Amino acid sequence: MTYQSATISNNQSTLPQLPGWVTSGRVETLETVAFRSGAALTVLDQLIGDPRHGVPGKLLANRLALTAATATSKLEGRLAKEADIRDAYHLTPLGEARGPDGDLLAHWREAARSKLTGRDWHAGLVGPEFEMDVDGWLQSAANHSQSQGPLTGCVAVMRFVLRADDRAERVACLMSDIVLARFMNWSSVLPISAQHLTKAMLRDLAAEGQGTELAVQQRLLRSVEDTTRLARDLARRAEALRTVAPKLRAKGSDPAVALFLSEDAVAPSTMLSPMIQGTSFPMTDRAARRFCDRLVELGVARELTGRPTFRLYGIAL
Repeated sequence: MTYQSATISNNQSTLPQLPGWVTSGRVETLETVAFRSGAALTVLDQLIGDPRHGVPGKLLANRLALTAATATSKLEGRLAKEADIRDAYHLTPLGEARGPDGDLLAHWREAARSKLTGRDWHAGLVGPEFEMDVDGWLQSAANHSQSQGPLTGCVAVMRFVLRADDRAERVACLMSDIVLARFMNWSSVLPISAQHLTKAMLRDLAAEGQGTELAVQQRLLRSVEDTTRLARDLARRAEALRTVAPKLRAKGSDPAVALFLSEDAVAPSTMLSPMIQGTSFPMTDRAARRFCDRLVELGVARELTGRPTFRLYGIAL
């Protein structure tokens, strides 16, 4: 059976977008970066905060978690590729060790699920060696944010962490994300900070290298801009999937579609079968594979691995 592919609209005129002067790339100072970041964060906040824009929040967070895992793997010197990290997490059988790549993605996915309420959120994420200092660092960073803008607070908290341990790049980026989320009054963390940072840049930041503050803030702003573009793209791809959903007559198609709207990668053999993950809806292995192939034929999903077996599917780029 053949299917007519869905049209993924390029008309994003109804979605908030970055003004041209935000992305102009002109010569900058700390003051102009702070000004530009205010505009960029406002657009991102509008996109993810208003359900009318249709941004799939869980999918965005999980996609950013994969990006953060890939970036911090490089910062930590392991250089694992995105596909390897994704495989290690999604294809490791339940109960078996994921290995360092899978554990790194699990760390960032857990961070993205953390609610910024209560006092237990950081217990398992920052490590016991930092727990006594975390609250003080966050308060100091919040003071920097209030007086000089959120990116200044992000840089300040990263410097605190790296002065305590210059190999704690993962924790430094996570703390930066927490400072940003708290300043924006987001209910959970978006793993944004790590995307464009380098190990040399973080080393210079801890050592108070000349010009490093501006360089790090520019990289953080670039990450905010990229996240905004990703949110817009996921919104239109999610809209396309929701449009074709009524054509999917397989039993359990509604929760299966919901899974695609929340997960960066879906393994049909384990996440759709024998039960659709997070639900009590059964789906046979054959039905799960046919469901995924149908989404591909409809043009709303793609196979992510290029392999004939152990396949993963997703709507993300």
